[in-house]
Amino acid sequence: MTPLAELHLHLDGSLRMNTVRELAERMGKQVPPELLFRPGMGLAEALSKFAFTLSLLQQPAEVKRVAAEICEDALKSGVSVLEVRFAPQLHAGANVAEIVDAALEGIAGRAGLILCGLYGEDPKVLQGHVELARTRKGVVAIDLAGGPSASQPFRLDDYAAPFLKAKELGMGRTVHASEGRSPEEIRVAVEQLHAQRIGHGTTLLEDRSVLDLVLERGVTIEACPTSNVHTGVFKEVNDHPLPRWLSLGVRATICADNTLLSNVSTAEEHLRASQIPGMTPALMARAIANGHAGSYLSLRERGEVDA
Repeated sequence: MTPLAELHLHLDGSLRMNTVRELAERMGKQVPPELLFRPGMGLAEALSKFAFTLSLLQQPAEVKRVAAEICEDALKSGVSVLEVRFAPQLHAGANVAEIVDAALEGIAGRAGLILCGLYGEDPKVLQGHVELARTRKGVVAIDLAGGPSASQPFRLDDYAAPFLKAKELGMGRTVHASEGRSPEEIRVAVEQLHAQRIGHGTTLLEDRSVLDLVLERGVTIEACPTSNVHTGVFKEVNDHPLPRWLSLGVRATICADNTLLSNVSTAEEHLRASQIPGMTPALMARAIANGHAGSYLSLRERGEVDA
């Protein structure tokens, strides 16, 4: 089997179910009967599911354990290049630095770690992640995760400063953008936040000028078809525009997003993507190659992280 690259995997959404049950029992918690995502649930409800998994991961020991298990599971799924992301500020059992170090200890050099700020948070939180990452080689990038809402006090462009600092320091930059929302988010993320990669980006083809920008800058799109069905962006995986993206030259790659909550491994996600109408073996090979080329470790080696 061709080695896979997994660039978009959330730590708090990718626990083993056995680990969930074990930790819940130890903490005296009941696992919700409807913990997993379901098709069409919407982004807001999907994000609410993380509350329970996060409640199991407040201490460094649990973060370390799950990080290690994710690396083991990825290897079994045929992944040779892995990046794991999470928002350490949501794990209140220790300070942010201790939580990040626990994740790095669990990863033990087997994956790159991406630190997430969240839409609606003060940009100073993400700025703190950048400063923390300066002394931790295993942290390969920052991300802005979640989704925007009208009630939030900060807009996407308000996060430009920490992303610019990350660029100056040679850190990778990725942004959750245009997950069923306007493709203008992609433009802002690329032009103002210096994003080299975009998470989801499902509306890319709705604006030709945004598509041209992505092609011109060589931006990698982290496609998560199953997750997009769960959040209601598409009715089914076969509706995903991934084959069209690839045919147009977009550097798209295939990602599982949350192996637990979406109940899908990286290998299974690739199998589903291979069955989308219009997908060919050549396009699948291109998507896999895009994943390897778009990893932040690969960009570092080529000296392109600050591009």
